[in-house]
Amino acid sequence: MGRYIFKRFLLIIPTILGVMTLVFFLRFLAPGDPARLMLGQTATPDAVKTLRADWGLDKPWYTQYVVYMGKVLRLDFGKSYKTGDAVIKEILARFPATIELSLFSIIISAFFGILAGIISATKQNSLADYASMVGSLVGVSMPIFWLGLILIIVFSVGLNLFPTGGRINVRLFMTPITGFYLLDGFLNIFIKGDFKYFFSALHHILLPAIALATVPLAVIARVTRSAMLEIMKQDYIRTARAKGIPEHDVVWKHALKNALLPVITIIGIEFGYNLAGAVLTETIFAWPGIGNWLYMAVLSRDYLAVQGGVAFVSVSFILINLIVDILYAYINPKIRY
Repeated sequence: MGRYIFKRFLLIIPTILGVMTLVFFLRFLAPGDPARLMLGQTATPDAVKTLRADWGLDKPWYTQYVVYMGKVLRLDFGKSYKTGDAVIKEILARFPATIELSLFSIIISAFFGILAGIISATKQNSLADYASMVGSLVGVSMPIFWLGLILIIVFSVGLNLFPTGGRINVRLFMTPITGFYLLDGFLNIFIKGDFKYFFSALHHILLPAIALATVPLAVIARVTRSAMLEIMKQDYIRTARAKGIPEHDVVWKHALKNALLPVITIIGIEFGYNLAGAVLTETIFAWPGIGNWLYMAVLSRDYLAVQGGVAFVSVSFILINLIVDILYAYINPKIRY
């Protein structure tokens, strides 16, 4: 197992280097001069020249690349042009919000997706099966930005049940412990016996998490159904039924355990997609995560912030896939060989 993990670590090194190289060269594909774009069309030639010199944009591309890779190895993505703070500092400050939203979303997706897939597989060609698959098709096809707006219009504006954005009620003051508001609120229950922070964080995260969970839920449901249908045809399932084992135990203890192998893989991949693709959801719900921050950086033409944010999210996605590979090998020993 250790040898397998070591090999997987070695394989991600060229992948990360490739991602960093791609992020660097994407700047050269963008039209216009980055210094001119950030300073505006009214900037003087001297100001543009000074900014290009400060950022090293006046040097050859290969020199810029070597300097860039050297800084990346030190986790130095430069300073944000808009705020003046280090890009890595701003990313780390917003990363817990994105992780919390993505993790909460994938939990919703996994729970309801697996449940829908099991019901659909055990009641094949029934009304429940057709309803589950039609719902999955709608979930995959539904644009997140449209669903997010509909949820806000119905549940926030119309019914006034949920807030339109943010992570917690601004009237509540809570000193962050971990940066994950749900966890901080939960810890606050044990420390002070106060439930309002936890429920406020839960109240704010539900709508964006539901919007972000629709596509993964549909994919997980379809994969679970397909895996369960294949497993239910195996000889050991027929043997279990012939031995008189209750159907509930056959489905949950025998079939589901073996069907979960591809499901776990897709859950990990979808979690990575959530982490990388939460830009629209965070922007619509004013969620102060990396996605919303990246969107604002693009609007303000904050070149270094965009470059650092894209690189950080890309590497996070690669590492999540590495964890999925290791987990899959741990569950299925045959993969190690």
